[in-house]
Amino acid sequence: MCPCLGNSAEGTAPHHLNTFGDSEGKFEIMNMDMKVGSTLKIKGKIADDADSFVINLGQGTDKLNLHFNPRFGESTIVCNSRDGSWGQEQRDDHMCFSQGSVVKIVVTFEDNKFKVKLPDGHELTFPNRLGHSHLSYLSVQGGFTISSFKLE
Repeated sequence: MCPCLGNSAEGTAPHHLNTFGDSEGKFEIMNMDMKVGSTLKIKGKIADDADSFVINLGQGTDKLNLHFNPRFGESTIVCNSRDGSWGQEQRDDHMCFSQGSVVKIVVTFEDNKFKVKLPDGHELTFPNRLGHSHLSYLSVQGGFTISSFKLE
């Protein structure tokens, strides 16, 4: 079990995840086993002074199937994909996040889309533009500290 996770990793996640966190608050998993039909639940605290935070899912830093980015200054949630370069942004003005709060975000990986359930129950969808059926990469960065995550 990764010492940075303590006993907070649950479910079917592998026991030998390559994870690291750095002084800028970045958390990465390089060998996650997320397949179509899987659900990722992330709990954590948004920093009191957060400008934004990011959750990335894909196959690496340059191949992102889902870039989920709530931005407090713009009161919007930006979703995008990256395959060497950024795709077209999808913006949602349902900004239910607040600085300093503890939240749970649920991402369901379907064949042709991602469903992201927000803390207030609102759900947004984003297409699986890259078409991958297996995701090995997760990163969380910015003004968000993970307390637990679960891959089902």
